[in-house]
Amino acid sequence: MPLTRRWWQRLLPRSSFSQTVMLIGCLLLTNQLVSYISVAVYFIKPSYQQINQLIARQVKLLFVGGVDIGREHLTMVDALNAKVSDDTMHFYNQKQARQAGIERATYYSFLSSQMSEYLGGEAEVRIAQGEEFEIWIRPPQAPSIWIKVPLKGLNEKNLSPLTLYLMVIGALSVAGGWWFARQQNRPLRRLQKAAIAVSRGDYPKPLPLSGSTEIVEVTNTFNQMSHSMKQLEQDRALLMAGISHDLRTPLTRIRLASEMMVEEDQYLKDGIVNDIEDMDAIINQFISYIRQDQEGCRELAQINDLIQDVIQAESNREGKIDSELSECPPILMQDIAIKRVISNLVENAYRYGNGWVKISSQFNGQFVGFSVEDNGPGIKEEQIPKLFQPFTQGDTARGSVGSGLGLAIIKRIVDRHQGKVILTNRTEGGLHAQVWLPIE
Repeated sequence: MPLTRRWWQRLLPRSSFSQTVMLIGCLLLTNQLVSYISVAVYFIKPSYQQINQLIARQVKLLFVGGVDIGREHLTMVDALNAKVSDDTMHFYNQKQARQAGIERATYYSFLSSQMSEYLGGEAEVRIAQGEEFEIWIRPPQAPSIWIKVPLKGLNEKNLSPLTLYLMVIGALSVAGGWWFARQQNRPLRRLQKAAIAVSRGDYPKPLPLSGSTEIVEVTNTFNQMSHSMKQLEQDRALLMAGISHDLRTPLTRIRLASEMMVEEDQYLKDGIVNDIEDMDAIINQFISYIRQDQEGCRELAQINDLIQDVIQAESNREGKIDSELSECPPILMQDIAIKRVISNLVENAYRYGNGWVKISSQFNGQFVGFSVEDNGPGIKEEQIPKLFQPFTQGDTARGSVGSGLGLAIIKRIVDRHQGKVILTNRTEGGLHAQVWLPIE
């Protein structure tokens, strides 16, 4: 039983828009079926029965007193055709009836039963719809004869008022239901896009308050939440910028004071300078993390060009850097931000590796990617998901240099490009960082 439920759940629509349209469609279909059956039972069927009764009276009158076959008529068919001078009825034997299209006519049991009752014997009624609406009757007075009664003005190619009415009402109902569902779901879709933008660090303008009462309340609450988050981000950025600015002033003084130290304290001077450089690097990371790389707009850029720039900038460092670049199409990106991602990954590879770094680029049809590998000790598998959190560092095997913001900055930049970053350990030893960016 649970498997059946899951199977049906996969067939049912999931979105509110499709569910509303499906509900209206089901109600409309039920209404159309009930209307059609009601009209067929209470209007169309009695009309057919009345026509059938009138035809039965005419047929009965033909055989009153028998049919006189004179010398001028060879068969009963000829006599009957001569007896009816107008085109209201035509008489055929079995062979002529087949040639005239009796086999294309549809048998109607309720009309045959009614005709048999009126004519006092077993009769058969068939109806053919083509260029003309034709009723075929085989009377019990002459079972070898077929009578064709053409009814002019009835044609299957002409839409009946009932069919036309149902089609118009159905089309208007579907159009109205689609418009109603679209109007109800437009604020929800707008709210969804705004929520995705906020999750990426973009704060849109307040959304218009439209839709039902519940949607208006949710939209108003979202606007307040978005404003509060934007204010919080601004306060945090201002606080961090102030702290960074205030820290750099005493650091500059300390560095100037260290330059005045005597040569006997050179080892102490070098230690102070190294500490100041580390603190400057940490402050720069703070600023980069707060800034969220919102500067600049996205433009078409080639990922291989950015990789080449990074390789050229790192060419003077000790160690070996290899590259394996594939042909990749240009994509929309913030080239400065993506270049920072590559540089940070290369910096981590040099810092935690053993002097070997490899940069590669890939293209799989939907995503453009690049990877950075090193030959260091790697990271424990259970610690890899935690590395993207701010102020989180790897285990002691890879050291504890820096503030723990490098990978957090990388992930924020990649997330803003709707991409993904994956960290895995190499089988040969070391870490493999893979970044994928969508081409659209």
